Parts: sequence; structure tokens; C-alpha cells
Amino acid sequence: MSIIKNTPTEVEEVNTGINKTVTFPFPFEPYAVQKDFMSKLYETLEEAKIGIFESPTGTGKSLSLICGAITWLKNFENKRKSDLKKLLDTAEKSINTSASKSSGGVYEQNSEKILDWFLEHSKKKDNDEKIKQVRKELNILETQENRIMNMRRRVKRKRNDTEDDPVFDELFKNAKHIKEAVQQELKEKENYDINEVDADDDDLITEYISDEDDSKSEKNEDIEEEESEQIETLKIFYSSRTHSQLSQFVKEIQRSSYSSIARVVSLGSRQNLCINETVQKLNNLTLINEKCLDLQKNKRESKILKELKENKQAHKRSGCPYYRSNIIEDMKDHLLVNIKDIEQYVELGRKLKSCPYYSSRYAVPDAEVVVLPYQVLLHKSTREACGIKLKGNVVIIDEAHNLLETINNIHSVILSGIHLSHAYAQLNHYLQRYYSRLNPKNLMYIKQVLFVMNAFMKQISGTLGKMSEEKKCKGDPDVKVYHTNEFLSNAGVDNINLFKMLSFCDKSQIAQKLHGFTGKYEVQVKKQSEVVKNTSSLSDFLSKLSGKSHISEETSNQQEVLISSPLFQVQGFLQALTNPDRDGRVICTKQNTIQKSSLKFLLLNPAVQFRDIIQDSRSVILAGGTMEPVSEVINQLFLPSGVPPERITHFSCGHVIPPKNLLSIALSHGPSGKQLDFTYQSRELPFVMEELGRVLVNICTIVPGGLVCFFPSYEYEQCLYNYWEKNGTIAKLNIKKKVFREPKQACQVDKILQSYTKCISQSKSNPSFYTLSGAILFSVVGGKMSEGINFSDDLGRCVVMIGLPYPNIKSPELQEKINYLNKSAPTCDGKPAGEVHYENICMKAVNQSIGRAIRHKNDFATILLLDARYNRVSIKSALPKWISNDLQTFHKFGTAFQSIRQFFLQKKK
Repeated sequence: MSIIKNTPTEVEEVNTGINKTVTFPFPFEPYAVQKDFMSKLYETLEEAKIGIFESPTGTGKSLSLICGAITWLKNFENKRKSDLKKLLDTAEKSINTSASKSSGGVYEQNSEKILDWFLEHSKKKDNDEKIKQVRKELNILETQENRIMNMRRRVKRKRNDTEDDPVFDELFKNAKHIKEAVQQELKEKENYDINEVDADDDDLITEYISDEDDSKSEKNEDIEEEESEQIETLKIFYSSRTHSQLSQFVKEIQRSSYSSIARVVSLGSRQNLCINETVQKLNNLTLINEKCLDLQKNKRESKILKELKENKQAHKRSGCPYYRSNIIEDMKDHLLVNIKDIEQYVELGRKLKSCPYYSSRYAVPDAEVVVLPYQVLLHKSTREACGIKLKGNVVIIDEAHNLLETINNIHSVILSGIHLSHAYAQLNHYLQRYYSRLNPKNLMYIKQVLFVMNAFMKQISGTLGKMSEEKKCKGDPDVKVYHTNEFLSNAGVDNINLFKMLSFCDKSQIAQKLHGFTGKYEVQVKKQSEVVKNTSSLSDFLSKLSGKSHISEETSNQQEVLISSPLFQVQGFLQALTNPDRDGRVICTKQNTIQKSSLKFLLLNPAVQFRDIIQDSRSVILAGGTMEPVSEVINQLFLPSGVPPERITHFSCGHVIPPKNLLSIALSHGPSGKQLDFTYQSRELPFVMEELGRVLVNICTIVPGGLVCFFPSYEYEQCLYNYWEKNGTIAKLNIKKKVFREPKQACQVDKILQSYTKCISQSKSNPSFYTLSGAILFSVVGGKMSEGINFSDDLGRCVVMIGLPYPNIKSPELQEKINYLNKSAPTCDGKPAGEVHYENICMKAVNQSIGRAIRHKNDFATILLLDARYNRVSIKSALPKWISNDLQTFHKFGTAFQSIRQFFLQKKK
């Protein structure tokens, strides 16, 4: 086996358990748990298994994933090439030996040994074919290597030659036209007559091929895809939840031993990667996507120059100056040669004046490691649109503790009444304008889509076609849950073939053409968020949509961006309805107006959407700080996807901190002896809120630095804060530690964290001048600070978990999920699967929150669990082992207070 040797530091050889000893390049001496992690990961990938890996936060999980996975990839590629060469040599020697022994087909009629020349010829033909195939694979590998070597040389000697490019200069000379495009288009569209036929509308006319031709074209596409897959580089697809987590992973690769030899590409959204200022100003992902696609029309450089010289509405048709094949190809090479994160992509794109979004996508085929968000990996149509091919490759999903919920959320589609109304109005206008130019099949499908939308609108109390009065719903929203087939039957569309309708929408690109149509003839894009006021009739509402009356702004916080082609949302909802009837539900929510009503498809079985990833990939690795309960992932995801139990492997390691650096306590009673009962029925009782206040006031006197408090919900945090303000608890807390609160708006999180950090830093650096001993931060479980933010060292010397954050059991969605699991999933320790799922939602949220404190080997902290229910065996067993193994249970506050005080006194010494 080939070993990577060009590294600054090499770990001693590690036995992987598969009769192989592998050297893992590491930038420093790894922990023992990291060696075990890399060894087990290598073994799992080598055996093409499915792996569940647990490594607590602060144990260097990312670096272990990088070194273990990339080492396997490099060794696998070297072994593959070596095996092909050996196979070729063996086959050629076999042919030469057979030829030398052959006597030219001697035939002895009376002899027992008859030389069968026919079998000999067939054997020779098979060997020739095998040699031909092996040579082809070797040539492909060598061609790839040569292409990458030439690319590296090209990037090194590349000069900035954009100054000598007349097309480029002309484009940016006239870039001011593009900046005025949005404002000019909105003004000029008012002059169009909706009934006037334009000769330039040919690209808006729907031309759908027949179903027979459609099937033939799909077969041809499959053949082309199979041919193209042969030249794909073996890849590792790494996915995580947030943009910051992906950037952090890339930074870890940059500081690893593979920084100069691995080809790494990061994928992101246009919102993160677009460098066109005009497009970025839209500040909405959907609008940015639509504007980007608009600017790509008429993008050929010769046509751009001609229009610029003739000054014929150049601002509309000049396209995006950053989207040109030669500069995108140049930037693609840079991305493959030099490892960069998303922010560095943007910087490089501005320097090269090239589009980072498309450059990164064009770099995927030659990449070895592709870093991408959940939304791209876990959604099949998005994967296909981005050119992601998982066949035979490795998939690593990090922070996978909530993978089941993530898959369900990504594939659960909400169709609001306002989008449904927009889509119907736009498609109806489109049909009226081009009725005479559409062929019969296209007319049939467009009418079907209109019929289905009309039927859906009736389900949320309205009729579009007849423009009838809205049906008013009194009181709370009227929520009904249906099986998919039941909903389609009630809507009267169960006789329509949704698969053929979706095929029409996909192949004809009707949503894209409707986008171009509305962009040309209607003002539907609102640069600023607007909502339509409640109206008494549907006809008034639709008249506002068509621009016949003034659209007023709603001053409330409920705002919705009106996109120019909401048919995309309708198409997504229709696609969701094609899931098996047992695997999903349709939730119909009726409000007092149509635009506030909605339809939602709720996916209940994540395995149906994860099956393709399992079947296509060579190996799938789920990694996280804690993956408990592992049985939930196996029973709900892997086994239903067809994975045999023997193919699943599980690895879990302890924390790197010594036991003396962590004090975990479960406390059931407060300072006055009252029980800490934070059940929904008791948590708002005055004596419970007062007792909790006394606990925090006392703890603040002995905990140095930062104290982070996690509440079960924003509502309860607000309730407690209001009560404590009145009884003086907040004032008492502010004497020792300044109180900070997690904001509800994401844009304010960084500001609060900076102020929290500054307060702690000042209190530590100048204790004689600064009277506070630190700060206390009120956070919410499942909020913006419970994941992805590290409260290391003085930022989190104590983490307090208040109660158990069980979700609302009365939620229709949760009830459907529980009922589904009770019927379809096996029991766990005698408990119904739905009940176990309900408890797991709570404990996974707890584990994520309390893991915010310990972030490295020398860190130390106290974890305080406040609720009598933490004494239950089932609750303790659901905690991470590195916490539950040394969890101390106290029924008296005094003894717990002394333990915490003694813990920090020892650390101070």
C-alpha cells in the first residue's frame, strides 16, 4: 500500500483491523481517541460499510475525519492504479504463453487429447477484451493525472491578462447599465400590452416533446451519463448544516498535511457567492436566483458587443459580466489548485472578475473532496442540478445528530395561499396570451395544472376560477390532516397522473418560461418585502396581484416576498405528493383569508429520500458529537433503506479532558427546599420561578467568567424575565454578572456575543476596577446559540439547563409522526417507537446545548441540570457517556453549592 510521505509530522503506524498498517499524516501528535477514530474510519471505508461515528466536541473530530478519509482516498487511488498495471501485465503474459504453446490448431482424430481450437479462440478473445478494458481505465487515470499536472503548471504561470481582453473591457465599461437594470425594467414593463403579440416571445412558448420521445431522450441521457461517469474522479462528499461549519472544515484541511496535494471544492448558494452588486442588493435567495438566470440570457459576447455599440437597451441584455467561459475556466483551475473557503472564493472572484458560483460547480468533476451544505446533498433534484454524482463515492455527513429531522424538513413543502394565487393568475395570463400558439398536448397539460391549482385553492376555502367570495374562518386556524391519496381524492384530482404532469413541467421548463413571461409583462417582483392587506373578496385580492389596484404595505412582522415565478413552489408541492401514501401527510391550514392559508406536505419517512444516497454511495459516514440514540438512526434510516445490519458499524470514543475538569450535577431542589419541577403544568407557578431565581443568584457568586443558561423556549424565557424584573431577581443577578439575552433576530446574535465576550474579558483583566465577576447569558434550547457556537474557557465556565425541552405534544405534525412510528417502527425496550421518538427529540436538544462548554483538552466547566426528572434512569442513559458516567445527583442545594464552590477553588489554585 502506498503511504503519503510529504508531511511535516507523521503519526506512528496504526493497525486498522483489516490486516493493514496505515500511516496517518497529522499536523501534530494526535490524542489516542483520534488514532482510534482514524483507524476505524479507514477500516469502514475500505470495507465499503455504513458508519456511525461519535466524537465529543473538542476531541478534534474534523481533523480526524480529514486525515482518515483523505489518507484512504489517496491510498485507494494508488492501489487501484497499481492493481490495473498488475492485471495488464498478467493478462499480456498469459496471452504470450498461450501463443508460444499453441501449435497452430493441430487436430488428432484418434487421440484422447483433442485441441479445441474454438474454445482457445474464445478464451483469447475474452482476454483481448479484458486487456482492452484495463488499458482504457489506465489511460483515463493517466489522462486525469496529466490534466491536473498541466492545470497546476498553468495556474503557476498564469498572468492577469484581462487588460488585453477587449470584450472584457467593453463589458465593464458599460457595467453601469447593468446596475440600472432592475429599476429600468420595473418602469418599462408598465408600457407593455398584455394582449399584444411580440415576435421575440418564441423563447417563452412551451414546446413539450411527446411522452414516447421523452422516454427515448431519458434513455439517451442515461447512456451519456454512464459514459461520463467513467472519467469522474473518486470523491469524498463532506456535508454539514451551516455555512460556518463548512468554512471551519475547509480551514482544518488548510492546516492539515494535505493542504498542498488535495483538490477541495466548496459549494454554496448564490447568496453567499454572487459578486454582482446589482443581484446582491435583492437580499433574497429566490430573487437572487431568478435575477442570475435572467442575466444569463443573451450572454454571448459577440451579441453583447453588438448591442453595446448600437446601444439597443444594452442594460437589459448585456448579461452578467462575470459569467464568461474563459474567466470561469481560469478561476476553476485556481480553486482546484489552492484550497479556499467560501469567503476566499468571493475575494478571488472579485480579483479575477469571475463568477465564484459557477466556477466552483465546474470544478466539481476534478475535485477529490467536495464540501457542500445539507440542502444540496440531501435533495435529489438539487444534487442533479449541481452535477453531484454519488455513484461509487464516499459521503460524510457531519453534525448528523438531527439528520432524521433535517431530511424531513428539507422534503416537507409548504405552499401558501398567496403563492398559489400568484401562480394561478400568472399561468392563466400565459395561457390566454399564447393560446393560439400552443399545440394541443401543451394546452392539455397547462389546463391540467390550472385545474389542480384551482382544486387546491378550494381546499383552503376559496375558488379561483369562479372568483367567488372567500370563506371566512372564525377563531383559531382550522387545521386538518390527510393522507396523500385522501387529500387528492377530496380535491378531485386523484384521476390526474401527477408523474406525467411533473414530467411536462420539467421538460418544457414551464416555470422558467413563466418567470420570463411575468418578468416581461407584469410587475411581480417586489424589491422590498410586501404583503397584501386582508381583503373581503378573492377578486379584490387577485386584482391587487395583477397591478390593477394599489398594494399596501403591512406594518406587522408577517412579511412575505412575492416572487415572480411561484409556479416553482407549486411544482415542488406536486413533486412531494408523489411520495408513497403511507410516508407522508398533507396538512391543510385554513385562516381568515386565502393568502394566510396554506397547504403543507409533511414527510414522515426519511428513508424514502435517503435510499438513493445509500444505494449509490460506496460508503456513508454519519459523524457527530453525540449520535445517541443510535438505534433511532438505524431503525428509521438505514434498515428501511435496505442496509443489512452486518454492514453497519458504530464507533464511539470518550472525551479528551481528564475527569477532574468536568463537574456534572443533577439538582432536584432549590435553596429553600422546594422541588424544581419545570413540567408544562408547574413551571409558571410563582414559587417555581422564585426558586429558580434563587438558584441562579447563588450560583453567580461562585462561578467565575461566563455562565450560560438554557431555557426550554423563548416564551418561557420571556415569562421568567418579566417575573424576575418585577421581583428584583434581575437586579440581583446584575450585581455579580451582567445579564445578556439571546435575540430572536439572527442579525443581532454577533453583537450580543461580542458584548458578552467583552464583559467577561474586562472583568477578568481588571477585577479591581470592574466590579462584575463576568456575565450571564440567557439562551434558548434549539435557538441560535445552542448549536455552532462555542463557549470555551471563560465564556462558559458553567452551563445551566433549565428543565427538559419537550416539544408541544398537541402539534398536529408531531402527533402524526408519533402515530406513524407506533405503526411502522419496532418497539424499543418495550416502549412504542413514537414515545421513544418524543423523548429523543428532547434529549438530543439537551445534549447539543450542554456540549457548548468543553471545547478542548485543557478546558474545564460545570454542567448543572435543574429538574427533578434528571434523576430518572431513562433520562440519565440518554445523556452523553462522558457526562452521565460521572453525573452526581443532589437533592439538597447546599451540598451541590459546596461541590461547585470547591471545584472552582481547586481550579483557581
